[in-house]
Amino acid sequence: MTGKKKNTSTVQIVIPAEVAKIMSKWGGHNVRLAAARGALPMSGHHLVTVLFVFYNGENKELKEESLSTLQMLPAQILLGALSQPELHPAIIDFIVRLRYQDSVVMQAALAHRMIGIKTLLFLAENSSGDVLDMLAHNDENLRKTDSLRTAIINNVHADKATKQRLGWVEPEPEPEPEPEPEPDEEKGSVSEADSEEDAETNSDEDLEEESLTKYQELQEMSVADKIKMALTGDKEWRTLLIRESNKQVNTAVLNNPRISEGEVIAVAKNRSSSDELIRIILLNRDWVKLYEMKKALVVHPRTPLQTAMRYMTFLSEKDIRELSKSREVGQAIVNNARRMLIAKKR
Repeated sequence: MTGKKKNTSTVQIVIPAEVAKIMSKWGGHNVRLAAARGALPMSGHHLVTVLFVFYNGENKELKEESLSTLQMLPAQILLGALSQPELHPAIIDFIVRLRYQDSVVMQAALAHRMIGIKTLLFLAENSSGDVLDMLAHNDENLRKTDSLRTAIINNVHADKATKQRLGWVEPEPEPEPEPEPEPDEEKGSVSEADSEEDAETNSDEDLEEESLTKYQELQEMSVADKIKMALTGDKEWRTLLIRESNKQVNTAVLNNPRISEGEVIAVAKNRSSSDELIRIILLNRDWVKLYEMKKALVVHPRTPLQTAMRYMTFLSEKDIRELSKSREVGQAIVNNARRMLIAKKR
């Protein structure tokens, strides 16, 4: 069985005959669609292989469904696939690129002997928190290529201790430049004001034009193209695509390696954010460590009640007091806030 990857040579994937028939015409489109949705009984290894082949195939519907399924698969199923010693490097890469923020899954991926250098470099450039730390301390993988150390050092999420462990030396501070002579006050003030005004005007016009262009482009895009852009696009694309009603598109934004903590907090603060978006945020340990994230999730109507109450224990007395008087949260949250305040007075 083969899975074709864009801009690469065909990848040969060997799978058992009973699974191969699902992907053949003999199996029928409805059977293949059920498989792409993870609705057929099969092992984690076989399911992930099927999803990989469908994602790299030519059927748009199967591609979109398989992508959505892999994004939402429980970690335990992916761990079952990653426990296979002969798992193809391309399938490991497929898992990593969609679930690189899941530290449990990434721990298994990094320990797999078949993980490829391109996959490791992707993690080095895009991971953060526990995943980046695991990679930086995996000497076996670091020995595979020197460029891996460089990529980790250049990762904005890498702390000083991690970079120093990999051979980075903190640069000497540059000497401060000599102060320039002050320009003529009258001429200087006029020219600076004019130039600043021109710069601001041009910048605003450029941004408006770019936003309009991207919005128009968005109207012409297929769901598959929107998902691809959600996974790779810049902040402006992410802002547009997170508002899409299609859950495959808006949830893909949260898997974009360049998404910032501030953007994710904004999603959590948006009361119209879907159950699926909140569920994905809750699964990310790095995000839920943030105080502002916990605060936003406590008041979000789609956060499970038990989870919201657990996060309340991390909030300041000031925020708990505000919750006890709030009309924007459920009565259960208000009552719990009042109980917490009474308990603190004792």
